[in-house]
Amino acid sequence: MANVLELGGVSKRYDAVVAVDTLDLSLRTGEFLTLLGPSGSGKTTTLMMVAGLQQPDTGTITLNGASVARLPPYRRDIGMVFQHYALFPHMTVRRNVAFPLEMRGVGKAEIARLVDDALALVKLPDHGDRLPRQLSGGQQQRVALARALVYRPALLLMDEPLGALDKKLREQLQLEIKRVHRERDISVLYVTHDQEEALTMSDRIAVFNHGRIEQIGTPEELYDRPATRFVAGFIGDTNFIAGRALAVADGNCEIETAGGRVRATVRQPIAVGASVSVAVRPERMVLSATGEGLSGTLTDVIFLGTARKYVVRLADGSECVVLRQVSDPPVESGNSTVRLSWQTRHATAFGI
Repeated sequence: MANVLELGGVSKRYDAVVAVDTLDLSLRTGEFLTLLGPSGSGKTTTLMMVAGLQQPDTGTITLNGASVARLPPYRRDIGMVFQHYALFPHMTVRRNVAFPLEMRGVGKAEIARLVDDALALVKLPDHGDRLPRQLSGGQQQRVALARALVYRPALLLMDEPLGALDKKLREQLQLEIKRVHRERDISVLYVTHDQEEALTMSDRIAVFNHGRIEQIGTPEELYDRPATRFVAGFIGDTNFIAGRALAVADGNCEIETAGGRVRATVRQPIAVGASVSVAVRPERMVLSATGEGLSGTLTDVIFLGTARKYVVRLADGSECVVLRQVSDPPVESGNSTVRLSWQTRHATAFGI
């Protein structure tokens, strides 16, 4: 599959602050790629450089194989959707959507047809004569999406487009954006700091930290096989258990912890005797009253509707969380002694 977008050695510095550090990134044609990371990690700066709203200090940016370094934003064949809609308040919905076509000199009949198609795509075919203030936040964001797609750009950039919406509406529009992506087979570069949003929507995710990509892969790869401790902690909920490496062989590590010996996989070299942190997802942990595993004290049970959350205090005072379906037999709390275990492949050890 060809790449619609390629960044090679791209860097951006603001005085003494390195916002993006020698970044290499490619976006496949028709792919939904999300840039995920905390505030200040470089993801929005990267998006702004692709859009032409910021200029890189070093590196190359190509769109469909051609350099866009010298092209202004309006000539880059890129659509953009921002968090705060950026609709013209005095224009109707139809005029807002038609605006990019008018700027490109498209004929009136063709504009009418393309605007109708775009409004139908975002399920607002009967809202063309309304003003933005007469729409809900979700409807305004749909109009912004229609405006970005109406001229069929080669690439769609989306910068925290759902950040201003409430949780329920945000989840609805996540599915709508994915539907539009599938129907149009459009290439999307999406920015968010919301890990659940990234997991829900993306074909691949690039996890940013301090201007660099820590790991890039499918949602499943990042969740089940994090390459770094940062990725393990940033994507989803994770328990971290401190220990010391006793033996390392064949991609696995035996670790001594305050509550007993455990095993985990390793993604990076770890020396025998080194301090490590073992990452295990709450739903991967097995909670039992007896048997092998870490010894701990069950301190709390929280009912979540579809699951129960068990809080276990380990010998060193740290806590682990275990998730079990409500259909599983409940375990009573009351400061009872329990055991925690897991399959080796479901845990990853990282050097500290």
